[in-house]
Amino acid sequence: MSGRTAPSALDRPAARIAAVGVAALCALALVYIHRDDLFPPDTAASTSADPVALCFAERSAEIDRMVADGTVDDARAALFKSRAEALCQATVGGGNSGPPLPRQ
Repeated sequence: MSGRTAPSALDRPAARIAAVGVAALCALALVYIHRDDLFPPDTAASTSADPVALCFAERSAEIDRMVADGTVDDARAALFKSRAEALCQATVGGGNSGPPLPRQ
């Protein structure tokens, strides 16, 4: 006897290539699942069709203008923006069911 045993099927190059392929497919699946986390969508394109976002952007610009003019302070501006968001939601009818508008 020579003491050599036949190599296992898992020790062959084909099995190692298959293992690398499976690992690559797993990595691709993770990238695909988290594609919005890795590459966030353009927010301007997603909010341009949302009537609530358009209404709130218009009201928010008016409130920011009042703050710049010194008509209202920051605390009242925050209150006005929360009320403007509620007004736009009620007026337009809720818009799409996207994430809430960011607070400024």
